[in-house]
Amino acid sequence: MHIAEGFLPPIQCAVWFAASAPFVIHGARAVIAKAKESPENKLLLAAAGAFTFVLSAIKLPSVTGSSSHPTGTGAGAILFGPPVMAFLGTIVLLFQALLLAHGGLTTLGANVFSMAIAGPWAGYGIWKLIRRTSAPAWVGVFFAMAVADLVTYCVTSVQLAIAFPDAASGFAGALTKFLTVFAVTQIPLAVAEGVLGVLLFGFFTRVAAPELLRLGVLKEKEVAHV
Repeated sequence: MHIAEGFLPPIQCAVWFAASAPFVIHGARAVIAKAKESPENKLLLAAAGAFTFVLSAIKLPSVTGSSSHPTGTGAGAILFGPPVMAFLGTIVLLFQALLLAHGGLTTLGANVFSMAIAGPWAGYGIWKLIRRTSAPAWVGVFFAMAVADLVTYCVTSVQLAIAFPDAASGFAGALTKFLTVFAVTQIPLAVAEGVLGVLLFGFFTRVAAPELLRLGVLKEKEVAHV
């Protein structure tokens, strides 16, 4: 869902930068606070950023001017909350724009808003909702990862529809077209990302259960069965 360089009008680029900036600044402060809490947090923060970088670098051609790919932002949102991912996701997107030509600098604000802000908040909301039920942790992980991915693609579709409304049906028609084209690749990718997230947290549970308990990812009774 990286919108390519030059694909959004300058005024819309500026609006998305303005909308994303407060979240990124707040996220930077959250990262500093989490890093100061515990030395172990630094390792997990680095892992969350690397996971997002690697997954979101795997892109498939999709809508002209954009692409389909996993995001990986749900993992960091589960571990540390969505504010942290606003900053980590921005760093990831900036490096990808500069080093891999994924996305762009003028469209960075829009890409940050969809992948590093909207996606993580949606995934985190689903995670917290499911954790209030008796469902096992892996169910929450699966849906948090998948929803974070899907919401990112939905927001990107909105951004593109605003920039390129359909000549006959306007914004609504363009949005339907973008969502439909993205869905062909993005829905299977979201499911695959959910499965990968379950495997990742299964590994974390085996090797770092106390840390997941400290972060509130696992409950006492779940750690007892590890």
